[in-house]
Amino acid sequence: MFKEEDYGKPISEKLSITLRRNSSKNDFANIAATTAVSFSTIRDVVYRTNSLTHSNSKAILELVRIAFDNSLARQLQSEGDKQYLNKFLPK
Repeated sequence: MFKEEDYGKPISEKLSITLRRNSSKNDFANIAATTAVSFSTIRDVVYRTNSLTHSNSKAILELVRIAFDNSLARQLQSEGDKQYLNKFLPK
């Protein structure tokens, strides 16, 4: 997913905002446990205080996958909520 020119600098602001909106500290912790990239490194890359590197990119890619799944789950939940709440509105 990342190009060679993406390494050595912070991730884009749009990616940062999207990852923050669709992931949690628990997601960071779980990824840290499975990728051997520290929680603080993941957090710092997401918050753009640390640059993307080849070694931390595996954790960020996993976070992108999780954020995508979380986004889909939130979308499905929202659709169900809208249908449920619509029943209470006057016609």
